[in-house]
Amino acid sequence: MKPRKNTKRVPSFRKLLKTSKIKIENKLKNKQYKQESTAKKYRKEQRKLRQAVRDAAAKTPVPLEVYKKREPEREEEEEALPLDMMDEDDLKLMEELAQKASFITRDLSSSEPVHAKKRKHESVIEKYEKMPRRMQTEPEKELIHLLPIKDKRGIIPQSMEKPVVEEEDEESEVEVAAVVTQAAEEPLPVLTTEELLVLRRKKLQEKKIHIAALASAILADPENNIKKLKELRSMLMEQDPNVAVIIRKLVMISLMEIFKDITPSYKIRPLTETEKNTKVRKATQKLREFEEGLVSQYRFFLENLEQTVKDWKQRKLKKSNVISLKAYKGLAEVAVKCLCELLVSLPHFNFHNNIIVLIVPLMNDASKQISEMCCDAIKNLFKQDKLGVASIGVVKVMSGLVKNRNYDVRPEVLMTLLHLRIKEVEVKKDAEDIAPKMRLMYYKEKRKNLSRMQRKWKKAEEKLERELLEVEASESTEKKLKLHTEILNIVFLTYFRILKKAQKSPLLPAVLEGLAKFAHLINLEFFDDLLVVLHSLIMSEVLSHRESLHCVLSAFHILSGQGDVLNIDPLKFYTHIYKTLFKLHAGATNDDVAIVLQCLDVMFTRRRKQVSQQRAFAFIKRLSTLALHVLPNSSISILATNRTLMHTFPKTDLLLDNESQGSGLYLPELEEPEYCNAQNTALWELHVLRHHYHPVVRKFADHLVAGAPSEGSGALGPELSRRLPTELFEAYSMKGMTFNPQIASVTPRKKGEVLRGESFLSEDLRELFQTELGKAAAQGTLDFAKHLKASVP
Repeated sequence: MKPRKNTKRVPSFRKLLKTSKIKIENKLKNKQYKQESTAKKYRKEQRKLRQAVRDAAAKTPVPLEVYKKREPEREEEEEALPLDMMDEDDLKLMEELAQKASFITRDLSSSEPVHAKKRKHESVIEKYEKMPRRMQTEPEKELIHLLPIKDKRGIIPQSMEKPVVEEEDEESEVEVAAVVTQAAEEPLPVLTTEELLVLRRKKLQEKKIHIAALASAILADPENNIKKLKELRSMLMEQDPNVAVIIRKLVMISLMEIFKDITPSYKIRPLTETEKNTKVRKATQKLREFEEGLVSQYRFFLENLEQTVKDWKQRKLKKSNVISLKAYKGLAEVAVKCLCELLVSLPHFNFHNNIIVLIVPLMNDASKQISEMCCDAIKNLFKQDKLGVASIGVVKVMSGLVKNRNYDVRPEVLMTLLHLRIKEVEVKKDAEDIAPKMRLMYYKEKRKNLSRMQRKWKKAEEKLERELLEVEASESTEKKLKLHTEILNIVFLTYFRILKKAQKSPLLPAVLEGLAKFAHLINLEFFDDLLVVLHSLIMSEVLSHRESLHCVLSAFHILSGQGDVLNIDPLKFYTHIYKTLFKLHAGATNDDVAIVLQCLDVMFTRRRKQVSQQRAFAFIKRLSTLALHVLPNSSISILATNRTLMHTFPKTDLLLDNESQGSGLYLPELEEPEYCNAQNTALWELHVLRHHYHPVVRKFADHLVAGAPSEGSGALGPELSRRLPTELFEAYSMKGMTFNPQIASVTPRKKGEVLRGESFLSEDLRELFQTELGKAAAQGTLDFAKHLKASVP
């Protein structure tokens, strides 16, 4: 028969091209696996064959002609012992062995036992010879039978002697125990004060080095050394009373700085169940573990700080009593400082609202240091928060605190609201602005007017604009306005509550200052009611001078902003501030001049069209009189305000003329600025101020006497003319006991030079002294006892 044809066809080249690379690789791998498995099987079979040959060789019987050479035994005694020196037991054993020996089947020179099958390779004689000889007098030792060992030769029994405690050892142990008890009963050696200080310093240095090592390791590689945070945090529970306070403070500060450095610039959210179950790359998993560990350690650290503050507030001590109550105050201050730093440095990170809830009540703490620390932290947070995300949480908690305490809080709590960065808010729009504008062109009309290519380009441009808006990292203006509006609503709600329910509260000055700052952002609906409340407060005469000035400033801020549309003449506010100007002097009220300057700027500069000439005359005259009895910085700023008023109202140069204008006399004691006839007087105060001891006051007085020119010889320099009155008030302030400009120093005389008396005399007086001294020298020697000699008989 013919051999069967191979029906398999050789694959064509085209078919080989179609075969994927993965399939070819899989085939190669399978082929390699098969080759390896066959090689393993071959090696295994060879190993089994070699083992079988080895076993067969071991079981081969020894022929009779072949004798094993007996190895010479090393004995302690070379000569054999005589029979009379052997024991009866030994002789009996030797006889039994001789009876059992077989001369046909076994070589006598070999050391193998008779029954080789049962006990292979076991030599009884050798065992016997190796057993140690014992004297009859020696006490027998007890044996402890151990587990036997099995090797090629057979089973080898194992045993060991039971240790016998000798009496000497027992006695020594008793002596040692007695010494130990005596040492325990004896008191420890008392250390001196110097030795205690040295020991404490040594411990403190070791702990510091340990803290520094842990902190540097964490900062060097935070992801791999995140577990060391737990070790460092555990040192907050230091139990050594000598160094516990300092170590805990150092650990708090170190952990605070570490968290400020290694914390990411985003908030870490917890993973969902689906995210936990999904497989991710190793790098992603490592990052997740780092973030989870960081958040947990950060939370534990904040809890420790909170517990420290609570223990101090409640005057509680731990069971261990390691730290005293006095030391707890220092620990609490450091804990509050750490919380304040984290509040300002990490406003974006987790648990920020929890820190706010801890810090805001401490602003009203009885301890001045802690209160100031918390207030400064809130101020810094307000200053750096542009968007308002962090500020809104603080304002909400602060409003609740004021309400819950029944307005019995420190004024500094509300003073922090003045540092809010709010300049714009959402204003309610009219119905016309809210209504949607009519479309000028419908979609179909646009399609008709635009070509196909133009529509395509238009769509691409709109898509690009949308992407750019999404990628842009700047804060959204709408979101910012919305947050600022919400913050301001909460602030005004707090202010209005105090104005309504606690008018005699010490918080009123802070409320009035806040209204003065944010009054231009108040809604028009509240203007009438607010002005009535402010005027009633002024007329009640309950407020101090500074508070009344803040009321006036708030009222004019309201009217200068959106209140321009209201037809209100605030004459009563002008009258009040005109009446209270003479309450300012060079003493404690000198600082209130800054508020007066702000009021004058709003009253005259921004409302120049609503101010009459008579009112301007009266204020310029009264301000010039006020400049005579205040400090130099107030005089300079008041004269700068007069200069601004003279430029704003040009007809006020009549006050520089000696001749009176119109009928009537000037009535300086009248409290109504409109009817005091200030146009009939002159600014004679300027001539007095021209001789003032301060050079800048003299410059301003000469400038105003010349008519406040902008050019020419009487004009001021740019360093004075371009600065606002409030800036000049701060620049020339004498709070630091400094004089601006500086006084020229006197040339020091040389060390060896002595001033003569003649240097202090004029030439005529010196000549007179010389002539008189010359006459006395011509008369000869003086006799001071002449009158005594004449009286003696």
